[in-house]
Amino acid sequence: MKILMVSMFANHFFNWTNQLRNSDHEVHWIDVFDNGSEVPIIGWVDQTIGWKRRYDFPGRQTLKKRIPFLNKVLENFNERELSEIVEKKIREINPDVVQSFVLFSSCAPILEVMNKNPHIKWIYSAWGNDLFYFQNEPDYLRDIKAVLPRINYMFADCRRDYDIAKMYGFRGEFLGAYPGGGGYDFDFEEDILPVRERKIILIKGYQKLFGECIKVFQSLEGLEEELRDYQIVVFGADEVTLDYIEKHKLREKKNFSIQNGLGRAEVMKLMGKSLIYIGNSVSDGTPNTMLEAFIMGAFPIQSNPGRVTEEWITNGVNGLLIPDPLDVEEIRQIILKALNNLDFIEKAVEYNFEIKKPQLERTKVTKEVLEKYALIETELEKI
Repeated sequence: MKILMVSMFANHFFNWTNQLRNSDHEVHWIDVFDNGSEVPIIGWVDQTIGWKRRYDFPGRQTLKKRIPFLNKVLENFNERELSEIVEKKIREINPDVVQSFVLFSSCAPILEVMNKNPHIKWIYSAWGNDLFYFQNEPDYLRDIKAVLPRINYMFADCRRDYDIAKMYGFRGEFLGAYPGGGGYDFDFEEDILPVRERKIILIKGYQKLFGECIKVFQSLEGLEEELRDYQIVVFGADEVTLDYIEKHKLREKKNFSIQNGLGRAEVMKLMGKSLIYIGNSVSDGTPNTMLEAFIMGAFPIQSNPGRVTEEWITNGVNGLLIPDPLDVEEIRQIILKALNNLDFIEKAVEYNFEIKKPQLERTKVTKEVLEKYALIETELEKI
């Protein structure tokens, strides 16, 4: 089966696509924002890059630096639309299916092209905030309602988004809820410490548009006695978070530290040393860091926007849910509930190792995902 994938440059996408390596499928990729260079990790895929600018005229970088407004005007004339390159690629390779990752960057811009080619099946992969958050924005909602009736198949990182998609016109076949990058290789087993040897409370430091890590910081105020034996470690802190940390002099606390710029391997190892992982946001799909906590034995405390996290956490069994990500006192009590009961944490971690972790193993997920692509291929053969 020929698959034309339309996606931004993203590790989730690369990891997902590598599930198709060594399959019988012929895979092509258009980088929607045209990062400009080939991606070695998916070197087996036919990659369309360097498509966006019609002409790379001499002195462009100098003009961009010295006269940015003029450069912007020229770029408007010089840049191709995504729909142009998708239409060209469709004529060139005649794909059986197009798969778009994220609605606003990869579906809405090519809707007209897909409507002109109704014989080509269209797969939509929903990630993170793609539907849950943006359904509340009128302009985005118009795109959602326009795109979803044309979609034939859908993957998502949570069941919730399938329910939302049905509300807005999706009548195709749901292929299942899987992590955005597929499953995980369990490469860090030797970095998993026993629960009672762990002394780190790990906090995801995202604030900006959806995150609410500052509410977590506020919930820890006044708990100096309870936290005296633990290290508070923040990772993935954005500039809003860092500004808050500086203003409130959190770095001056002996047991507070920031570990930014970590790669996935470093995050996994840190999870393996952490007693508790806390993620708090007002909008999300299935949080990948929560899944990494399951794998590495960190006890998860996670917000539950749109009731998505409860697809993985049964509150009080294998983790704790934050019902209101803005309620500082409630978050404080949830953290204390975990800190005051190591037996409970041990049982929860054991449950996650036995029940949740096997569901995330890469070979298992890849097998299921390939079965979904095979199902599409079988249905195409019947047409």
